[in-house]
Amino acid sequence: MLTCPHCGTRRLERMPTDACQFFYDCTGCGRVLRPRPGDCCVFCSYGSVPCPPVQAAGGARCCGAG
Repeated sequence: MLTCPHCGTRRLERMPTDACQFFYDCTGCGRVLRPRPGDCCVFCSYGSVPCPPVQAAGGARCCGAG
């Protein structure tokens, strides 16, 4: 479940299992969401669960995030 920080729209989305998703177009307000600093993808920033690579790493950052 992704939640837009701008308008609060919540939408159940399927996250990729083999890559990070860097952009997401909010279906409510139309803004393009990008990961917060330090996060690897929009699911880690605005999702109800982190992305699969982070889950597999036990919560550690993924995708080259410092």
